[in-house]
Amino acid sequence: MRYISASTSAICPVPSALLRMQFQVPQFIEIEDKIFGPLTFKQFIYVAGGAGACYLLWRVLPLLLAAPLILGVGGLAAALAFMKLNGRPFILALENGFFFLIKTKLYLWNNEQKTRKVEEHSAKPEDVATQVYVPKLSESKLRELAWSLDIKERIAGGVAQNEEHVGGIISPVHTAKEALVR
Repeated sequence: MRYISASTSAICPVPSALLRMQFQVPQFIEIEDKIFGPLTFKQFIYVAGGAGACYLLWRVLPLLLAAPLILGVGGLAAALAFMKLNGRPFILALENGFFFLIKTKLYLWNNEQKTRKVEEHSAKPEDVATQVYVPKLSESKLRELAWSLDIKERIAGGVAQNEEHVGGIISPVHTAKEALVR
């Protein structure tokens, strides 16, 4: 390997000492450090703040009035410190809920009713075996892909029978029972 020296603009070989250097890559950067025993700094702040608020409620209010408030504040502090919703901290769920309540909402209503045209099949039972489904461009791409894959699988497996060959095209398998090799 070579690099261009900025001072001389000449091509110089890379020093071998640079190639032998090992660099330590930090790992687990998503995990917060445990600072206060088994608690991270955020968890400690939530627990300490909740405990302080509970103590103030207990000292200031009568016990009958303070007990439900203490349970609520203690539960909120514990949820903020330890609970995760869908792998994300509970504080983010509270923040998203708060912004949902205060922001304006946009409601869209489409009054048009989309109706699908019902095609009446007036085919006779003997005509059904000779009909070949050919997907249209307006149909779902998934249905077209499934159709082409069914055809390729049946050709490769040699499952196609003589009555299925209509103009070089093989009709697709519509059920699992039809796919059974006899």
